[in-house]
Amino acid sequence: MAEHGAHITTASPGEERPSIFEVVAQESLMAAVRPALHHVVKVLAEANPARYGPFWRWFDELYTLVDLLLQQHYLSWARASFSENFYGLKRMTEGSTGVLRPLARKAYWKSLLLLVLVPYLRMKLEKLVSRLREDEDYSIHNETSLRKSWYKAILAAYPFVKFAWEGWFLIYQLRYVLWNARHHSPLLRIAGVQLARLTLEDLQAMERTTSKAATGLSNASMTQRVRDMTKKVLGGVAFSVSSGLSLGVFFLQFLEWWYSAENQDTLKSLSTLPVPSPPIHFELETYSPLLPKLKTVCPLCRKVRVNDTALGTSGYVFCYRCAYYYVKTHQRCPVSGYPTELQHLIRLYTPDG
Repeated sequence: MAEHGAHITTASPGEERPSIFEVVAQESLMAAVRPALHHVVKVLAEANPARYGPFWRWFDELYTLVDLLLQQHYLSWARASFSENFYGLKRMTEGSTGVLRPLARKAYWKSLLLLVLVPYLRMKLEKLVSRLREDEDYSIHNETSLRKSWYKAILAAYPFVKFAWEGWFLIYQLRYVLWNARHHSPLLRIAGVQLARLTLEDLQAMERTTSKAATGLSNASMTQRVRDMTKKVLGGVAFSVSSGLSLGVFFLQFLEWWYSAENQDTLKSLSTLPVPSPPIHFELETYSPLLPKLKTVCPLCRKVRVNDTALGTSGYVFCYRCAYYYVKTHQRCPVSGYPTELQHLIRLYTPDG
């Protein structure tokens, strides 16, 4: 019985169609790199908010720009995305065979947009839903307002949209495993391409393309030289980024594990750390740098605190309303300047409250 199902997860060396393990592994590669880089930027921003804070606030856009350069370089050079080339795969236009050749213009632009734009829009949608849920739980709106109705409609529809999206991909993967379909992902079908293994002829063609790009500059006109030089510089930047990702992907996965909740619980149980010193005060125009002498006074409104709320990033306590609107507007602690989000607000309850 095992012999009959062996084709589901394995493939012979001469077969071009990759196994399900290969296609799933290449998809999970970039999914692992993004949160690891995100955590690195977060650590840097917390260590030096003035210098690295903008990288934290614009991380999605900066990552998408780097991803665009990376995927454009690999689609032009290797006819595959970065993760697909990392696992020795290539993109073929439906019905095409033979040695590696440039993708058709339509398939190339479809592949580039789907590789870069879809993850970016998905991340933005998830952040929007998360922000709407926080507004739904903590902010004050008129129950009959149009804005409240839109909030409820989006929050009610999102679970079904997410279920349909993930179910769509699951169906394609099941068809790929059980019925030998050509596409394991609907995005590949929309792009009009399918995945195959790289061959020796493909690797030789890639080497020839690299050598021709290096020698072709001497025989071109001045305009063509400038254009080729610009393209070569962009390709070099993308190649440098890809080489760094290739060398650091396992380190980033280790870093992601190191900062995981399970590992942090283990580290906390093994050692007790001293209490850190209070953060340095920053000169901000929105508050007095001197903290109130009374511990029951809010540093923002200078009144006795109502609904005590602490910020998980700095530990300072404010009125809930003051902390909520300040963090929502400035994305930082009003006293320490540490990068802060609404999810870091912690409501404090007294025994008699």
